[in-house]
Amino acid sequence: MVASVRIPTTPTIRHLLPQPLWNPRICQRRWARVQDVRFLATHGTQERILAKYKDKLESKAKEEGLKDISQLKEAYKDKIERLRKQAAAPGETAPLTPPPPPPTLSPTISSSQPFHPPSPPPTPQSPTSTPPPPPPGVKTLQSFLTLSKIFPLPAKEIQTLWRLRHASNPQSLHFSLPSSTFSSLLQNAKKHPSFVLPLPRQISTNITTSTSSETPPSPPQAAELHFLQFAHPHPFTTTLLFASLAEYKLRGEYASPHTTITFHSELADSHDLVLGQGTVVANRGVSVDEARWLVMCMQKFYVVGAEGRGRGELLEMFTRGDGRFRVEQLLEEAEKLV
Repeated sequence: MVASVRIPTTPTIRHLLPQPLWNPRICQRRWARVQDVRFLATHGTQERILAKYKDKLESKAKEEGLKDISQLKEAYKDKIERLRKQAAAPGETAPLTPPPPPPTLSPTISSSQPFHPPSPPPTPQSPTSTPPPPPPGVKTLQSFLTLSKIFPLPAKEIQTLWRLRHASNPQSLHFSLPSSTFSSLLQNAKKHPSFVLPLPRQISTNITTSTSSETPPSPPQAAELHFLQFAHPHPFTTTLLFASLAEYKLRGEYASPHTTITFHSELADSHDLVLGQGTVVANRGVSVDEARWLVMCMQKFYVVGAEGRGRGELLEMFTRGDGRFRVEQLLEEAEKLV
């Protein structure tokens, strides 16, 4: 018999859209299987670019009096790195940065290239101080609500305004959570900037029955893995990006996220309130309900209590690249959350 799955209502992330939470169905473990995808596969992007412009690069090397392309790259190494950093804005004006070297997830999932995790965010300032301007493409809370007007209001009224601000967008996710919950989440986000989460998928099958009175069995389900990554582009802003591993297999480090979540902590000290909002890209293979499920699942892994020791161990093993990390164990922990 297929177990009915229910997402528990938790006070930590509230008002995650006005609609009822989506109830995904996860079959018993005998139906769980992982799609044949490789983790952040690379396809020789740099080699293809060098091959395309080989003649021009060799001509440039001769003009500079250098022996070959390798010496040309070494001569311009600092300039290339400086321009790359100036142009980078993960998830907005540049591709996602590569994830950390993952453990052996399963026999069908390989490891990726080394990754340098993002630096921790600066110490938050008070709402009355003037924070530095955000980088291009990054929106702070001031972009949605005027801080000088909402600061005197109580937390409940601010939450109501926050819901109304995003209610008209059908592709929007919005929520609020206590600052203590966000503090625990942020602490783990700094230690474990990347992770993978399963998303249940039903398998379409043609089922026929001998009589009309018989109830057809529920179709089996598979687990599709999704990669998440945290970034801290501003003292009061933390972003969370989701992309499917299938997208990484197809496009490598140039994969685009299907869901972008932003946490705004300007009111954490004054109102014990952190506001969150996000956007799910339409026609990218993930619905708003499925994106909501991924956010709720992320919270259970990153806000770990005494009962979540197994989930905390999975985070540690993934970050270390521990070969004992297994997708089967990840699926077991995800099933306990519903």
